[in-house]
Amino acid sequence: MSVIERARPVQETAVREPRITDEHGRRIRVWELVLRYALLLIVLAITVGPFVWQLSTSLKGPTEDIYSSPPTFLPEHPTLHNYKRVADTIPVWDYAFNSLKVAAGNVVTNCVGSALAGYALARLRYRGRRAATLVFILAMLVPVEGIIIAQFTTMRELGLNNTLIGVVLPGCIGAMNVLLMRNAFLNLPYEIEEAAFVDGANVWQRFLRIALPSVKGTIAVVAIFAFMGAWDDFLWPLIVLSDPSKFTLTIGLNYLHGTFANDERLVAAGTVIAVAPLIALFACLQRYFFRGVGEGAVKG
Repeated sequence: MSVIERARPVQETAVREPRITDEHGRRIRVWELVLRYALLLIVLAITVGPFVWQLSTSLKGPTEDIYSSPPTFLPEHPTLHNYKRVADTIPVWDYAFNSLKVAAGNVVTNCVGSALAGYALARLRYRGRRAATLVFILAMLVPVEGIIIAQFTTMRELGLNNTLIGVVLPGCIGAMNVLLMRNAFLNLPYEIEEAAFVDGANVWQRFLRIALPSVKGTIAVVAIFAFMGAWDDFLWPLIVLSDPSKFTLTIGLNYLHGTFANDERLVAAGTVIAVAPLIALFACLQRYFFRGVGEGAVKG
């Protein structure tokens, strides 16, 4: 066999098209890949489209037609005047600061309380542990509207109505967040804690130094859910608060709909102001958020 004939298979192998595979090494056909990306683009348009439209509307000037057909997403003359008008119409930054205090309190109480309760349900041995878990599961089945009158009566008896503490207190520990932390702690190998117990570590040391650092992803999930729930809540702050100086952002933005119902640019600017902190929070915690799938893995 000549040298040219020996080199030919090598050349043919070099120009062979690369195979497209998934995470399990299975080959993906081209039409399947195109279909996947087409579906992803459709979902992206459905989820991100309304926000892009609101952002575009908030940047359009008074002379631009926001009801044109077909719609134009890019404003001809972008302006931030609508955001200034929102601040001139309502004390939006004071409302945003109130919402930030409520959301921060909700995040801290949910992360701390859910972690402690989840660890107790998952790792500690005591009588009534299954009954306590069942109580948290049943609590998720109760609608908020069914207990909101009892919550308001309780806040009034405690003297916490018309206070931000009264807004935070009913949602300081969510049942779903407790169950999320419980499942994360259940995935941790018992051998690690047993080794720490043999070395003399008590319950608090095992919780703070071993269990808690291993569930950072789930804590990020709880933090995002708690922040979103407190930041977007409208009904409970509307009921418990009566002083306009203590209103949260969701209640304050409602004045834009009542006073300037026909000015959609102003409403869009207020909506973008309300959504921006949620996007910033998720951007900061997304690395830990997507790590929650692999919680409890042993690191060598």
